[in-house]
Amino acid sequence: MTFKLLAAACFATSLAAVPLAAAPANPILAPWTGPYGGEPNFATVRVADFTPALETGMADAKREIDAIANNPAPPTFANTIVALERTGDPLNRAQTIFGIWSGNLKTPDVAAVETAIAPKLSAFNDAITQNAKLFARIDAVYNDPAKAKLSPEQQRLVWVYWRRFVQQGARLSVADKATFAANNEKLSVLYAKFAQNELADEESYVLTLDSPTQLKGLTKAQVDAAAAEGVKRGQAGKWLIANTRSAMEPFLTYADDRASREKGFRMWTSRGDNGTATDNNAIVTQILALRAANAKLIGYPTYAHWVLADRMAKTPENAMALELAAWKPAVAQVHADVAVMQALVDMGAKVSGGGFKIAPWDYRYYAEKVRKAKYDLDLNEVKPYLQLDHIREAMFFAAGKVYGFTFTPITGLSVFQPDVTVYEVKGRDGKHVGLWYFDPFARAGKNSGAWMSAYREQSRYDGNVPTIVSNNANFIRGSNGAPTTISFDDARTIFHEFGHALHGLNSNVTYPTLSGTNTLRDFVEFPSQLNENWFTTPEVQRMLVNSAGQPLPQALVDKIKRAETFNAAFGVVEAQASAILDLELHLAGSTPIDPKAFETKALADLGMPAEIVMRHRIPQFGHVFAGEGYSAGYYGYLWAAVLDYDAFAAFTEAGGPYDAKVAKRLHDTITSIGNTVDPAVAYRNFRGRDPKVDAYLRSKGFPVPVAGTQ
Repeated sequence: MTFKLLAAACFATSLAAVPLAAAPANPILAPWTGPYGGEPNFATVRVADFTPALETGMADAKREIDAIANNPAPPTFANTIVALERTGDPLNRAQTIFGIWSGNLKTPDVAAVETAIAPKLSAFNDAITQNAKLFARIDAVYNDPAKAKLSPEQQRLVWVYWRRFVQQGARLSVADKATFAANNEKLSVLYAKFAQNELADEESYVLTLDSPTQLKGLTKAQVDAAAAEGVKRGQAGKWLIANTRSAMEPFLTYADDRASREKGFRMWTSRGDNGTATDNNAIVTQILALRAANAKLIGYPTYAHWVLADRMAKTPENAMALELAAWKPAVAQVHADVAVMQALVDMGAKVSGGGFKIAPWDYRYYAEKVRKAKYDLDLNEVKPYLQLDHIREAMFFAAGKVYGFTFTPITGLSVFQPDVTVYEVKGRDGKHVGLWYFDPFARAGKNSGAWMSAYREQSRYDGNVPTIVSNNANFIRGSNGAPTTISFDDARTIFHEFGHALHGLNSNVTYPTLSGTNTLRDFVEFPSQLNENWFTTPEVQRMLVNSAGQPLPQALVDKIKRAETFNAAFGVVEAQASAILDLELHLAGSTPIDPKAFETKALADLGMPAEIVMRHRIPQFGHVFAGEGYSAGYYGYLWAAVLDYDAFAAFTEAGGPYDAKVAKRLHDTITSIGNTVDPAVAYRNFRGRDPKVDAYLRSKGFPVPVAGTQ
């Protein structure tokens, strides 16, 4: 039973291999056919088919679940746990395809389906976990002494099912189950509305530049992209900066016009907080109250305690301790960095007058000025070498060196949008591993940011089923046929998301519920963050060439290396402010939350530098409030970063980033095992010990505490 809303990670939906006896008439429910183990046929998808497909899928899956629950035979691993793995294939296919439309092509009719179907899917999932007969069978298998005869992976699968049902209310009273389910239905609607509001504010607001003077400081590529955005939005002759991170952050970094920077910054950071019909503040208050109520029903003091009970961190206290270990030195460094930036401003004021105190819309701009002055490094010099096509080939190269994969473009498969390309992935032995779909460009109706999805999980319990994974991003396409170039940070980000895809492609497990990225949330970011390290290896940087075919100059590489810890504190403070507030919001229990007042007070209590705004302000914190994937769990990025830096040190200790023995150990103990082994044990199997925070702190230029002084 690998239904999407019950999955351990939001990256993937698992599909088993056994269709229903009767082929469904609705094409969205139809089994996938084709030469690569079956592929989705996007050409047959119609929005009008989504609701009936999802409703039929739920009805068919319910019949399968009821048959398992009412089986008169004594419960066994085969007739209960494996039987659950085999249920719901058509529904999983429908949810996968609907998820693609919801994330990438969210037209008003798709949003309407999302709003209407969300509570039905929530009720469906609760009906499964609250099925007393079904849980009795799972509980019997879990407590059966015969479980000891199962393989370690099978025992892990039994535990995952049992724990999931318990954590989702299987042992509640009938009345409490009804309350829990009602709360979940309300939450599902609120999650959908939050995401729709955030997307609406990204698409409805745009920074309009009317004068060439407002373009000073921007690169030609940025100016051309802004002009193209103007044409696209029916404002030819003007320059438009979209309200997305990939468009706004470069503008804030290079635009000389301070008034325009302020206007763009306020627009970007006010998403979901404009006091209009798309304001998310009231939704946040409702979500927090419902989550707190459900946590109390399950038996936890707060939602944070409930969520972290099944994470590597185990408790909010452990997660918060790590946050503060990074927060304190980062804040101290930010104050020192701001002082240097302020000196630049003051120096300019002596010449031209009009001095001012560094504000959040100035930070990126003056940080870039300091970078150039201190290290003679202008990242605009780097961008011509960061062509998207070359970055993609560099990702393939690194994946080939570390994991033995080859990526070959294929044609003839249907795609959901013309921008999407498809690659066949093969292993060292030349055998088919899976498919990788790549969707890199921004468009109307597409969620912001970048992500990975699994259209199908790898498994082999009913024959070998290869995985299908995708990466999606929001890069601004080069204008007039010019190559698409991306920022240094965006290049690192796509390596990160590709790391999730590699995690899925490396999977070598038996059961789809335990496959690929279906592991603990504060562990799942580890393989992806680890993959970022290969972006800055000399072998990859030699592949980065400009339009004339000239490689990234060694002098520029050396500058990047010298400046690698520069402004690292900004990123830590920006991100960890969001992570700390995420924990604090969910530690408040049943205390009513006013998001604006809470954000202001909590940041003041933390000593948040006035020159920085948290990376995800509460009304636009989709990771946490557009679903439950990272709720009370945004700390997981930092947790995974500690694993990441400590693990990459194993490569450097062995002699280099492509050391074959360490790469094999990484595959064998981490990236191939899914959730078949407890992540803490898996890490010890790889590293020979528990992780240390030292490498992470050093990577940011922070002091490493001496043993016994922490």
